Amino acid sequence: MSSSSAADALRRNRILSSKLYFDVPGSKAPVVYSAAYDIAFLGIEKLHPFDSSKWGRICKFLTAEGHLEKSRVVEPLEASKEDLLVVHTESYLHSLKSSFRVAAIVEVPPVTLIPNWVVQQKLLYPFRKQVGGSILSAKLALERGWAVNVGGGFHHCSAEEGGGFCAYADITLCIHFAFVRLNISRVMIIDLDAHQGNGHEKDFANDGRVYILDMYNAGIYPFDHAAKRHIDQKVELVSGTKTDDYLDQLDKALKVAQSRFQPQLIVYNAGTDILDGDPLGNLNISPEGVVIRDEKVFRFAKDQNIPLLMLTSGGYMKSSARVIADSIINLSQKNLIQLGSQLG
Repeated sequence: MSSSSAADALRRNRILSSKLYFDVPGSKAPVVYSAAYDIAFLGIEKLHPFDSSKWGRICKFLTAEGHLEKSRVVEPLEASKEDLLVVHTESYLHSLKSSFRVAAIVEVPPVTLIPNWVVQQKLLYPFRKQVGGSILSAKLALERGWAVNVGGGFHHCSAEEGGGFCAYADITLCIHFAFVRLNISRVMIIDLDAHQGNGHEKDFANDGRVYILDMYNAGIYPFDHAAKRHIDQKVELVSGTKTDDYLDQLDKALKVAQSRFQPQLIVYNAGTDILDGDPLGNLNISPEGVVIRDEKVFRFAKDQNIPLLMLTSGGYMKSSARVIADSIINLSQKNLIQLGSQLG
């Protein structure tokens, strides 16, 4: 047995023995979230522009306003070390035992000074719960036609390195699980976060089963020119791109994608850092523009009868949570998803 086929066999066994896929009763909506997603420790999370309570606030808007009953939200399991080893190397996972290394990945230097057991509990555990959510979302999407993981979308992390607030490669993991457990072989990633998704691009560099459409601001982080070569369809935006121009470019891109690749699953990385005023995205998209963007992607999937899972990814303003909630409400009102609340 060659070393690559031995590695494939090991990966397959890890996926088949994972507990992250479990049966979700029909009484629940395919909306995945845990209170453990939210990050709070000693106020240090405020040193990064990311709103680390964004995920909980999205769910609060949906439940408090009667669009989704709390009891219908799906709680995922935490990705275990064995689950993470499906993609990540031992040496990479070991590197996360250094608070200095984690501080570099999440771009918060004071994390270096915090004992690693605290970093594991307060920062990496929430990330591992979100990874579990992304993986489970693919199964739910295949069963129900759509799923939303209210977290995840760590698209700067690859098998061997993290960065840009992304410590685990949840997109890569979720796709490998889907290949083995859902018996599919063609996946499209539609990455509309403001930043280039260099993590999954590196991980699927020469994998014809995965088609990547990445639309991003070329003038900001990560400037990963090596990873760019592996984007099947790239739309490079300039800083300051406005809503109408953005939506026009998206329409054209989706048309091209449709003619080039017929996926069995779409992974939609729906970052809200494209919003006007976002300190890291440098694009000028209105809140309504984000809502229309998401609607276009869900419609693209629904028109072709392709299951879609959405990850919330980047978004660095307090207003992001409201915009994401409004977008999910709009998808429900347009009948692109069914939140199925008895109140509505």
